Amino acid sequence: MWNEPTKDRLAQIPKLYATEDIELGYKLIYLHFFIGGCDWYIAEYDGNDLFFGYAILNSDYFNAEWGYVSFSELKELKAGFLEVDCELEEFWKVRPAKDIPGIIFK
Repeated sequence: MWNEPTKDRLAQIPKLYATEDIELGYKLIYLHFFIGGCDWYIAEYDGNDLFFGYAILNSDYFNAEWGYVSFSELKELKAGFLEVDCELEEFWKVRPAKDIPGIIFK
């Protein structure tokens, strides 16, 4: 994985279910992972391996959804010589899901 998030950056993400009472559009998105036409937007983390967030796979916005993804599986994903990347902190600003194009929160 390119630009793997630091432990400090991961520690800022709320624990799983901590934002359960927040409407999807207002959940803060802390990380953005991507490769090719795939994007994962992370809102919660169990502190070990499991993220909760929004996934758009192969630019398929119709079937994109909120759900869980394994951090270790993201680290292992490759497409030829490409690896999953995490958008750097200086470029990715934490913001509500409703402010990210492509995320459906209804």
